[in-house]
Amino acid sequence: MPFVEEILNYKSISFVGMDKNAGKTEALNYVISRLHFFNKKIAVTSIGIDGETLDQVTATSKPKVFIYPNTLFVTSEKLYNSKQIVSAIVDLSHYATSLGRLVTAETVSYGNVMLSGPTNSAWLKDLILSFKQKCDICLIDGALSRKSFASPSITDAMILSTGAVISGNIEKITDKTKFMYDMTKLPSVSEDMLQQLSNIEYGIHAVIDKEGNSVDLQIPSLLMLDKYRDKIFSMGKTLYIPGMITDKLLELIKMRKNPEEYTLITKDFTHIFSSVVNTRWFLSKGGKILCLYQTKLLAITANPISPLGFKVDNKAMLSSLRENIDLPIYNIRDIDL
Repeated sequence: MPFVEEILNYKSISFVGMDKNAGKTEALNYVISRLHFFNKKIAVTSIGIDGETLDQVTATSKPKVFIYPNTLFVTSEKLYNSKQIVSAIVDLSHYATSLGRLVTAETVSYGNVMLSGPTNSAWLKDLILSFKQKCDICLIDGALSRKSFASPSITDAMILSTGAVISGNIEKITDKTKFMYDMTKLPSVSEDMLQQLSNIEYGIHAVIDKEGNSVDLQIPSLLMLDKYRDKIFSMGKTLYIPGMITDKLLELIKMRKNPEEYTLITKDFTHIFSSVVNTRWFLSKGGKILCLYQTKLLAITANPISPLGFKVDNKAMLSSLRENIDLPIYNIRDIDL
């Protein structure tokens, strides 16, 4: 039962795909089945709509979320009525999505469910907190381009899914997956700096010493960098950016001397929106990106089949990924359940 023993050390796990149809729902189903074997009480939900028979973005068939008796699950009112399972309603939230209020229910039988949970990180964080007293572990099925829900401020750990959905070229699959892995391994700040910066939510701040004392530069965000480009490094070359690190910032650094003297601090890897090319350039030149919180990536699942119909060599893909990434890496369909 690969990597599931490691999962037992955490209270909440997010499942994130490199793109749609990367195989994260299959990974979720595998973990659910193994946790059932361990007799663990679980709660499961998703970000946005998931569990559909037909993917709403790519119009391809996708696996259903299969759960067991004594499982808590959260979905919208509209989708709750489509469930293929016997369950009892535990709670009806006063929060609502476009598909209605959220229903928390506990299963009585085995079966498939359609999941549509919280639509923002604060709401999800509250939901996970409420489940910590009711179950052993909470599993969160992610959604397209919503890796922010894998933030260590929300879930304790993460499982990443990759594969032929990225490319028909194994080198490209490996390269893009390795980049995501590298971002989760960025170094953390000191404890002193964490205490000083963790409560800052907005703006751009110049960090003026090793203890993390900072000055608000009165720049609302990097989206307004063109207006403030002469001001952003006026108080030093170490910045705390609680929002997004963008290409515009790294391109501005490219135009200046000594990129190795610049340090960018962000909350965690989910706030890095700069391109692979620019991010790697900055780091290769000696620039530093530090995180307040480091994400715990437990394992990677790899799917050799693309939703476009082509397939890459499974053994070659797994071998390439394992040679470059120091983590458990599996094709879920290869595992003997």
